[in-house]
Amino acid sequence: MKKIIVLVSGGGTNLQALLEAEQAGGFPGGKITCVISSRGDAYALRRAEQFHVKSRVIAKKDFSDFSAYTDAMLAALQEEQADLIVLAGFLTILDARIIAAYPNRIINVHPSLIPAFCGEGFYGLRVHEYALQRGVKYSGATVHFVNEVADGGPIILQKPVAVREDDTPQTLQKRIMEEAEWKLLPEAVRLFCADKLKVVNNQVKLLEQLVL
Repeated sequence: MKKIIVLVSGGGTNLQALLEAEQAGGFPGGKITCVISSRGDAYALRRAEQFHVKSRVIAKKDFSDFSAYTDAMLAALQEEQADLIVLAGFLTILDARIIAAYPNRIINVHPSLIPAFCGEGFYGLRVHEYALQRGVKYSGATVHFVNEVADGGPIILQKPVAVREDDTPQTLQKRIMEEAEWKLLPEAVRLFCADKLKVVNNQVKLLEQLVL
């Protein structure tokens, strides 16, 4: 049984999708064993409590420098025996030491079809603002492994979402979450836990036929 550690910073809607998927039997090969938040007041911590999942708070501001913060995060992940780390709205950049310690074992969900509207500075509503400014007809979400390049890791799953003429950044964000993020992230976790993902030459090969 693979131990899944979820990193959060805010409301935790993607965490909610993961918790509900697990409750429904969606991860037969894995279990969410700990939620780590970068903020003590994150509502995601309440979601974890409601599902009786252990939680911890590791806030960068509580440490003397980024290296000390990284040491604490690495220690926590080791203590929790992390097999898979899921970034679910986690707003603190992970140090290269953490990424090196968990190669192709950290996944993130991004609210666009990478390589569009991604990389440093593209997060939250800003992604959807840029998409609407460019007049794209489709946006969507991407789940990918995390490497040292922001949003540059191997792509696991993507799902397009049609952009409507009357969309605002807020309405587009909500629809992408509902139609793509909350479906893709649990599915990627399921595939990882079932050993159905293989990375070859920075590309993810799916060892199972998908219906999304």
